[in-house]
Amino acid sequence: MSYTLLVTEKPNAAKRIAHALAEEGVQKLSRKGAPYYRIRRGGRDIVVVSAVGHLFVLDEVDKGAKWRYPVFSVEWKPTYTERGSSWSKKYFDNVSELAAGASDFISSCDFDIEGSVIAYNVLRFICKTQHAKRMKFSTLTTPDLVKAYDKASPKLDFPQIEAGLARHYLDWYFGVNLSRALTLSLEHVGGYWILSTGRVQGPTLELLEKREDEISRFKSVPFWEIELHGNVDGKDITAQHVKGKFWKHEQAKGVVHRCEGKPGRVSSVKRTQQSHLPPVPFDLTTLQRESYGLFGYSPKMTLDIAQSLYEHALISYPRTSSQQLPPAIGYKSIITKLSGQPWFSGLCKKLLARGTLKPMQGSKTDPAHPAIFPTGTKPKKLNTYQKKLYELIVHRFMAAFADPATRELVRVGVDVNGEQFAAHGITTLGPGWMEFYKPFLRMKDVVLPDIREGDAVKVKKIEVLEKETQPPSRFTQASILKEMEDLGLGTKATRAHILHTLYERGYIRERSIIVTDLGKAVIKALEKYCPEIISVELTRSFEQDMEDIESGKKDREQIVKGAERELRGILAKFKEHEHHIGSEIKEAVKEYEHEQHDVGKCPKCGKGDLMIIHSHKTGKRFVGCSHYPKCNNSFPLPQHGFINVTTRKCFCGLGLIMVRTKGKRPWKFCVEHGFNYYKKKEKAEKKEKAAKPKRDKK
Repeated sequence: MSYTLLVTEKPNAAKRIAHALAEEGVQKLSRKGAPYYRIRRGGRDIVVVSAVGHLFVLDEVDKGAKWRYPVFSVEWKPTYTERGSSWSKKYFDNVSELAAGASDFISSCDFDIEGSVIAYNVLRFICKTQHAKRMKFSTLTTPDLVKAYDKASPKLDFPQIEAGLARHYLDWYFGVNLSRALTLSLEHVGGYWILSTGRVQGPTLELLEKREDEISRFKSVPFWEIELHGNVDGKDITAQHVKGKFWKHEQAKGVVHRCEGKPGRVSSVKRTQQSHLPPVPFDLTTLQRESYGLFGYSPKMTLDIAQSLYEHALISYPRTSSQQLPPAIGYKSIITKLSGQPWFSGLCKKLLARGTLKPMQGSKTDPAHPAIFPTGTKPKKLNTYQKKLYELIVHRFMAAFADPATRELVRVGVDVNGEQFAAHGITTLGPGWMEFYKPFLRMKDVVLPDIREGDAVKVKKIEVLEKETQPPSRFTQASILKEMEDLGLGTKATRAHILHTLYERGYIRERSIIVTDLGKAVIKALEKYCPEIISVELTRSFEQDMEDIESGKKDREQIVKGAERELRGILAKFKEHEHHIGSEIKEAVKEYEHEQHDVGKCPKCGKGDLMIIHSHKTGKRFVGCSHYPKCNNSFPLPQHGFINVTTRKCFCGLGLIMVRTKGKRPWKFCVEHGFNYYKKKEKAEKKEKAAKPKRDKK
């Protein structure tokens, strides 16, 4: 008997869609560990199967033993043929066998560029068709999924597919060719290290390096500020001289001299009320920035957590640029459901009592999805990270429906022998939306004592504060994300991954982002010999091209061919300066390689250093002493995954080695004592620290 094959993006989505659409129960089946579901709806048999993300990737047609560039002859190949991705074959085979018995198809992957491409490749390469319906939904709740099924488009969303295909080709062309060019330039001058850059990665690193350069070139200039400490009717007050900065010390001392021994008087009290509008609903970038500021979660971590909340039907689709909540989502219904959760009950009841529910709307829109909002579904079990992000999203959602907050600004002027000082305070008069966002509110009150014009001010002390001008602030992951968005670099879904890659490559480090010597060397060399690679303008123009493809204004083939011509010219120029580029990067790579591979002083001989060594004979890696052959001390290493020595030390003094394997959490270990020793010692140290009595603060 034939059936409709409904293709989803991830296993969790397949399960939710099957249970939402089933009218006569759900039959869960599996093939070699890959699950699928058989259901009936409207008298029809439906099979729901997961594609588990991309089942196809772009790769060059004729892979040679050695790298070469330029390469533009590419084709879509099954993901399982890629190294480390063989696990995806069972999902590929599962879809393939189920497609054979299907009479028609539905794409129910995430409604965005990536989801559209995932479904399109599955349909055309495995199911041998380009004819399918398209479900569109923003949440994985039952009502939304039923509506999406009933109102599915009769054909695929080809404008999104075309834009997605263009993006994949451009990212492959630029990423692979430029990364190979960089790596081979180093190899041709006797160095070896896998380097990378790309269409968005290069310009982003240049932005960070420019800021690094500004900071290094910054020359601090001293200045002085004057602060008055006084008392009005027994109440302390602190005020600053209205001039602010004094660039000459003598001038500041002159002010202090004129004020010495002189009484003060309140010369003015000015009160101004301000109305603060509620915050707009979250788009992905704003959520990532707020999450970073509040919890320290990286943009990638925030996106991963948000995706897990979406898959549990707790929030709407997170990869959105919209800051607007349309009435169609059902404001009252969601808030009513949220009121059933003890943590939000009181606040939700206050909103429901208002009668009219109208959210604050932001300026940013997204044709595919609304702003991020909670569905009202009650969470069953959340880990600490999920709970924090979920509560943040709910409180932001509630705050958007509340009244503006009213705050009073107070400026108190103080006159001391003709010298003018000012104290500033701010007090919340009507909390409005601040009550709903209180757990995450970073706006503080500064309360001044009740002072009236003409009050005498007893001057207790006037001091000169010596300061100096500060360099520009370093970018954080939150601020560079905003900069990338403003400049049109990457997309809402890719920016977090770009930053993650820059960290992985060793080009940047730390929370307040520092560009490493390796990152600087790469940018300086490209800036000098081939600046087109790191051109913000070029990248922005391609982003606009892909938006035009999605809106039907431009043709994918023309854009891809144009990008190929552009890149051929860039690579030809790179080839001319290949030796110079490699030479300028070589020393930085050697230094970075030493940092990444130096485990610490050899405990056996005490003379050499323990280093991560890659054997050219066996192809294996291990840790050995640099004093070899006089010292043969060595330790085995995992042979799979990316490894590097971290700045964290074991209790024995050796650097901990970090192992990152695709699809698994990173883990650290000590070569001398192993993984368990380090974890036990760390646990014992925390226990000992917690047992120590705390000293009373005086």
